Amino acid sequence: MASDRRALLVLGSAQSPGRLRLALDGAVERSRAGGVEIELLDLAELRLAFADGRDPAVLGDDTAALLEAIAGAEPLIFATPVYRGSMTAALKNLFDQLPVPALAGKVVGLVAMGGSDHHFLGADRHLRDVLSFFGALVLPTSVYLTAADFPDGEAGERAAASLDELLASAFILARATDGAPTLGPPPLAARMIRA
Repeated sequence: MASDRRALLVLGSAQSPGRLRLALDGAVERSRAGGVEIELLDLAELRLAFADGRDPAVLGDDTAALLEAIAGAEPLIFATPVYRGSMTAALKNLFDQLPVPALAGKVVGLVAMGGSDHHFLGADRHLRDVLSFFGALVLPTSVYLTAADFPDGEAGERAAASLDELLASAFILARATDGAPTLGPPPLAARMIRA
């Protein structure tokens, strides 16, 4: 599945590395072996300012470069460990700094990892709510991993297959919508910005 698309996987971790990063590294490696270029950026390895309204260009950290990378990529995958039944604060802080056009109409896939199956909808639901603000085109299903997906400390077959299917689906949808008119009306956020 060769492609000239610039895909980006953003891991909203607060500390690195962990099992989720291990699984994502494997998915990126398998994608690259299949001829698909995807970059993984781990928020635990970047310096992002707290969202306080300042222009990212004056922050002197990684914020502006990360926002630019996201704006120039499609499809995008956002991954997060589950913290308190939701995404990490690091990932929410990133969303708080993104301009609406950076995600508007773009294909996005979701990955979350929690301690048990009990939290599988928490991060997914919150991410979908935030991404609808931007008008992103989020895949209908997501990947949810737990410790059970890592026998012997490695990402198991089910985890690997789920991540590979998510990436493949994101590329298929991105290709299908390439050059097509934006689906639906602009998000309310975009209408408010234009006013």
